[in-house]
Amino acid sequence: MERIMSSCFRGMLMKLRFSELLNNFSFFEKKINKLSDFFSYGRLVGVNGLLLEVVGLKAPIGSQCFVERIIDGKILNIHAEVVGFKKEKTLLFSFEETHGIFPGTRVFLKFSKNTNCIVKKIPLGIELLGRVLDSKGTPLDGLAKLNPKCFSFIENNITNPLNRKPITKVLDTGIRAINALITIGRGQRIGIFSSSGIGKSILLGMIAKYTKADVVVISLIGERGREVKDFIENILGSNGLSRSVVIAAPADVSPLLQIEAASYATSIAEYFRKKNKHVLLIMDSLTRYAMAQREVSLSLGELPISKGYPSSVFSKIPILIERTGNANNYGSITSFYTVLTESEEDPQDPISHLCRSILDGHIILSRYYAELGHYPAIDIETSISRVMPNIISNKQYSQACYFKKLIASYQRNRDLIKIGAYLKGTDPILDHAIKIWPILEKFLQQKQSEKSNYLSSCEELNQIFI
Repeated sequence: MERIMSSCFRGMLMKLRFSELLNNFSFFEKKINKLSDFFSYGRLVGVNGLLLEVVGLKAPIGSQCFVERIIDGKILNIHAEVVGFKKEKTLLFSFEETHGIFPGTRVFLKFSKNTNCIVKKIPLGIELLGRVLDSKGTPLDGLAKLNPKCFSFIENNITNPLNRKPITKVLDTGIRAINALITIGRGQRIGIFSSSGIGKSILLGMIAKYTKADVVVISLIGERGREVKDFIENILGSNGLSRSVVIAAPADVSPLLQIEAASYATSIAEYFRKKNKHVLLIMDSLTRYAMAQREVSLSLGELPISKGYPSSVFSKIPILIERTGNANNYGSITSFYTVLTESEEDPQDPISHLCRSILDGHIILSRYYAELGHYPAIDIETSISRVMPNIISNKQYSQACYFKKLIASYQRNRDLIKIGAYLKGTDPILDHAIKIWPILEKFLQQKQSEKSNYLSSCEELNQIFI
């Protein structure tokens, strides 16, 4: 009897131990599943500005990494991205200042066990409307974080040129001078060329508020932090923000984040275009995007070829711009890119010259008009829309051309007119321009709070020449 009881007791003890062992296995399994996604790391061996040189880390370009640093005795992380290779070294560009890093510090690569690839997801979806985000999709507006379900991978697909729908419909921008004299088509790419301080931001705000579009995507690249806040609160306003997505990468963030902000904003516009929406994309500015590309490229050792810009910059800009426009079976992306010019006397800097050649038109802002208090300070003489003749009536096109001729004739003889040296009857076109000059000036000017739709703009143009 004792033997039987002893045997039963041993059996129960073995079952108990086996059960405890299973529980331990389950416990360790949970621990393993909770382990960090870091699966490999290298060592930092060199720093050149924001460029980091790492050995022992093999990762594809575009991989997201974390670099350890010590501040106040605490181990913190710097975010960085793999941008190139140099023999046995992997080159990373930091998203943040490199204070606190030290020789030999560990550099970790983030890896996803679920997708078996490098993690680089961004939020895309209807939830983005009314939000202000950075280039990674992190909220800057103090509101709740975005739902993880709306995060997805970036797909930068090249559009077959034969699969692009032609531009046939007029885009109503709500600005009289643009609607009537530089008519924009839905799906067009336009450059706004301007030097500093002549009303560029105000014009962009008017375009964002008044343009007829389903979704507005605004990318503010390299702007001062104060300007970002002022543009959102005072120029764009709450009504404009409600149908917009703002991606901000101010001047104090890494050049790599400024580059990613431009790409992310374009990806958002592409997402809504695939949902058959008509999207307005505003990017301010394309020049600062080029400057950020220049800083990264020069850090990697590329040789400058024109005003400090390496050759890769002149291929990056067309790739970014060509992602917008019309596409078969989808909606459209009408894009406005601001281009900063050093001065009106020398507008043909490399970036300005490149953008003129690849965009579908350009709007030039004039400091002369701005100093006169003439807003929007659009120089009608030098501004042009390349698709305008194909989307408007012959009557409007003829009137717009004659309007420009009157403006050009008056401006070229402005000094003679002011000193009274011009003899009436010498030039019939100039005589007409002098006669109706106040009407022409009034037509070109528009208050920031004033909206002029396309039909009323054309009607006002027609009234001038009746």
